[in-house]
Parts: sequence; C-alpha cells; structure tokens
Amino acid sequence: MGLFSKDIKTMNDLFVHQLQDVFYAEQQILSALPKMIDKATNPALKQGLEAHRRETEGQVERLKQVFEMHGETPKTTKCPAINGIIEEANDIVGDVEDKQVLDAAIVASAQAVEHYEIARYGVLVAWAKQLGRNDCATLLQQTLDEEKAADGKLSKLALGEINRQAA
Repeated sequence: MGLFSKDIKTMNDLFVHQLQDVFYAEQQILSALPKMIDKATNPALKQGLEAHRRETEGQVERLKQVFEMHGETPKTTKCPAINGIIEEANDIVGDVEDKQVLDAAIVASAQAVEHYEIARYGVLVAWAKQLGRNDCATLLQQTLDEEKAADGKLSKLALGEINRQAA
C-alpha cells in the first residue's frame, strides 16, 4: 500500500497505514541503536541511547496493542523516510574519526530520528482522536511524550558538553 495508492480510501485506512509505517520505523530503529551505542564514547550518551533502546522495545509492544485495539493485525509497511535517516546516520558516523566529533554526530543523527518519530506520533494521536479512538490516542500519546523527552535529553547532552568538546 503506497501513501497515495488506491488502497487508502478512508481516514481509517490512512491511520492504519501510518501505524504500519511507524511500526516498521521502530523496528529499524531497534536494529540501528546497538551500532550507535557501540560507537558512542561519551558515557552519558551511551547510557541515554541504551535507555532509549529499552524504551523503544516498549514502544513496539505499545504499537502492537494499538493495532489490536483497533482490530488490526500488527504488520509493517516499508518506510523510506526512516531508512534514509538511518542510512544518512550510518554514513556520517562511519566517516568521523575524532571521537568527540563522532559523539556530536551520533547526537545529531539520533535527534533526526526523534524528530521523525515526534512528527509521526503527533499525527497518529490527532488521527486516532478524530476517528473516535481515544483509547488508541492515549497509548500513542505515551510514546509521543517519550520521544519528546528523548529529544530533550539529547539536546541537553549536546548543549551541555558534547558539542563543546567536539568544537
């Protein structure tokens, strides 16, 4: 099902498609996080990324709940956006030799992921409410709040020490 394909006829179809998109994205993020954790050298960054990896596992489970509550089987649809963000992160991180600059690149890449997720979950919360699925909106809002908090923690790390050390 493509974003503007004939398979999407209703707001519900669009909502389910977006759920499948973000479900795929979360799984790709889970696959990419261990590499970022291994490459990070700043202890606080490593710890934050590891905590977010565990949090992401919970978000995947929460998405499964939303699918089931909405009467859908959890499944994915390929998300070219997250694939591009992760590919770009791998390219940037792979090219940096200075460990302090590497940490700054990891933070920037992680924030690109968070901003994508914030956008997607924000839309899903709004659409769930529009569809009268406040139960789904509540679970999706929990994830949205976690993504915003993760972005805030990354900003604090970047502005507090990582970017300064890299400069």
